Amino acid sequence: MANEVTENTEEWKPSKGPWIIAIPTIFAAFMYVLDETIANVALPHMAGTFSVSRQESTWILTSYIVSSGIMITAVDWFCKLMGRKNFFIMSICLFTISSFLCGVANSIEMIIFARIMQGIGGGGLLPVSQAVLLEGFPKEERGKAMATFGLVVVVAPIIGPVIGGWITDCWSWPWIFFINVPIGILTVYLTTIFLEDPPYARKQSNVYFDKIGFLFLTAWLISMQVIFDKGNDADWFNAAWICKLTAFSAFCFIAFVVSQIKQEKPLVDMSVFKDKNYTIGTLIQVIIMGVMMGSMMLLPQFLQTLMGYSAFDSGLAIMPRGCGAMTGVILYGILANKVDERVAVAFGLSLIGIAGIFFGFLNLDIATINIAIPNYIYGFGMTLAMIPIIALSVVTLKNSQMTNATGIQNMLKNIGGAVGTSVATTLVSRFSQIHQSYMVDHLNPLNPVYIERLTSTAGALAQYTQYNVAQYMAEYSLYGSMVKQASLWGFMEAFRICGVLALVIIPLLLLLKKIK
Repeated sequence: MANEVTENTEEWKPSKGPWIIAIPTIFAAFMYVLDETIANVALPHMAGTFSVSRQESTWILTSYIVSSGIMITAVDWFCKLMGRKNFFIMSICLFTISSFLCGVANSIEMIIFARIMQGIGGGGLLPVSQAVLLEGFPKEERGKAMATFGLVVVVAPIIGPVIGGWITDCWSWPWIFFINVPIGILTVYLTTIFLEDPPYARKQSNVYFDKIGFLFLTAWLISMQVIFDKGNDADWFNAAWICKLTAFSAFCFIAFVVSQIKQEKPLVDMSVFKDKNYTIGTLIQVIIMGVMMGSMMLLPQFLQTLMGYSAFDSGLAIMPRGCGAMTGVILYGILANKVDERVAVAFGLSLIGIAGIFFGFLNLDIATINIAIPNYIYGFGMTLAMIPIIALSVVTLKNSQMTNATGIQNMLKNIGGAVGTSVATTLVSRFSQIHQSYMVDHLNPLNPVYIERLTSTAGALAQYTQYNVAQYMAEYSLYGSMVKQASLWGFMEAFRICGVLALVIIPLLLLLKKIK
């Protein structure tokens, strides 16, 4: 009898066509993923509005990612408690209301709280959308489903800075959140009409919630994010509280994993990790997400702080990444059933690595074309890497496992994105300090080049002020140039690490099974 139920469950098909079902899920996923990066170019403006530092303002990004990551683990439970369609609608409503609260925030504490609530609402959007798309299409056509899903997951965060920059410069940064309100209302309406629940995703009675597991998970993710966000300011493990918090975070992580393995009804079903394709595919996606989110945070900061770009101009400079992503989606849509997915992922990762290394050799005298070309390559590689790896990771799973599997996968990808953002910030800061310590030795009276530049600069400034004041201004100007060059090196080193990391994971693809 159990076998018969399983077969019927696997054979269930929605009454409406897969492309009709895709409409509300694409809208929902687009909103969620767009908000991961749309605020990137507006961070300097937000920091100014709330009178906080650049590093403190990154909490606006990471609080959203971490809170959605925590929520993702409970998606399967909420779907069973409320029914998947009802939970999906509730998530969209919470996301939309929280977006409005982000726009009206008048303090850093208020916007972080609103972003946390937005992340909680958005946590259910991506895994449910992915599961619905995968179920709606036959297995042999899942390449098309993932191409559609990839169009959202990869393109939305890429065009986010462009939209965010234009809105910030033309209106003001609160409108990057207000635009979610009409889209959210439309998505709720379309979901009500088009979506339906399969037998295994309908409301169930006596649903058990693993409170202990959820508590350990929450404690682990929050403490880990605090470590990554505040570790650099506290000089990492030279601070006693960082050491203690790291030990606490490690304990919570181990306790969470053990509790999920031993629990009869765990928060997340860890058995999906027995599937080799799923485990390795998820690991690759986590690293790709860390590289993508880290680079997406670095580039606008580099363009605005060192190159003097406006928010819109920096977003516009990143626009070719979206064009590259669109090219990749079109190409993969054509070759989806003709090329081994592992080859496509390897080629995509190679392009990401090349683009990252290309960024690592830029300087302050570059033209916009020097930013556009590697961005196009980056976007092209991102779609070719991300779309097929999603399909590869779930190809051997059953439909009834999709909600749980995609929930875990998206939680880990969120963690990868949050960690990538924090680590990228730390890399820039640390490498800038290292290069500054190397370069400052050259600013001494025994260096004839320094003395010549100092004298000529002071002479030019002496026409407008007293010579001793001009001497001080010249020293300050040369020191500022040195700091700027050190910061440039910090960004370049971080870009190179992102590129190398994408290349290093290519051999993992040899362990994946090919889609037949």
